[in-house]
Amino acid sequence: MKLVLGPMEGVLDALMRKMLTEINGYDLCVTEFVRIVDALLPPRVYHRMCPELEAGGKTPSGTPVRVQLLGQSPQFMAENAAQVIELGSAGVDINFGCPSKTVNGSKGGAALLKEPELLFQVVKAVRNAVPVGNVVSAKVRLGFDDCSSYREIVDAVQLAGADEIVVHGRSKADAYKPGTVRWDLIGDITKRLRIPVTANGDIWNQEDALRCQAVTGCDTLMVCRGALNVPNLGAHIKRGEAPMSWHAVLALLVRYSEFEIRGDKGLYYPNRVKQWFRYLQVPYPQANALFAEIRQLKDKQQILNIITNALHDVEKHIERHGEESVFV
Repeated sequence: MKLVLGPMEGVLDALMRKMLTEINGYDLCVTEFVRIVDALLPPRVYHRMCPELEAGGKTPSGTPVRVQLLGQSPQFMAENAAQVIELGSAGVDINFGCPSKTVNGSKGGAALLKEPELLFQVVKAVRNAVPVGNVVSAKVRLGFDDCSSYREIVDAVQLAGADEIVVHGRSKADAYKPGTVRWDLIGDITKRLRIPVTANGDIWNQEDALRCQAVTGCDTLMVCRGALNVPNLGAHIKRGEAPMSWHAVLALLVRYSEFEIRGDKGLYYPNRVKQWFRYLQVPYPQANALFAEIRQLKDKQQILNIITNALHDVEKHIERHGEESVFV
């Protein structure tokens, strides 16, 4: 089984990729999307979004990183895709799945699922612009208002020349609602297409991953929200490691915070760490009280102090009662 660490706007940045690929067996990372409108963006935009380009397109632990583009102009998507490859990206991914109202309102992301012909033109233009031997992939959902057009959508991606497709098993209207994922339809797509299909959606643990693989027939899975819920999800799925303890999560949060608050990136730290806490609250009940303490704070050092103090408290508890007492 291959595992891809997928993109999550506003939280899965280069630092998060660095940390998560160090402790997991991910085979590939995909960046947050770069919005393309009507221009060839300067290289500095891509270096800011994907600093791994300066290191051969890989994280420090050696995981390849693929830049993701989002836009509806075949011409400018193609020009930017060619540049991304020149800069060293491990292929280029096209976002046709983002359900954001803001993005869809400007005819980006999942909005193109309503126009398979335009989707086809974008993928074709990108494929023609990217040198042979470099992967062009597309991430889609099963439809916009419902899943009735999923075959037309995936056929357009394949016919346009994409090398790979990632399918989130929901429509745009489903957003991320529990109980709406359709792994069975991804299974139909896997049988239908000649290109590799990666399954995405509601993979929270090893059991989910194995079940998803069995239903979809996919050799590769993509995890996104689950990778933030349980920071060692990749190792849990691929190597059977136990989910990370709360003590280890706190240590990771402190390390993340110390790196993130340096320089200009520190301006975004409060929002990013709070976003991460929203995911951690699901499997780690201890995160609820800690999140309540920081949710109104804007000062990055105050937030770091609270997390650091929590880590110290847990370490004292472990000294008295053992690691098992603070697992989950």
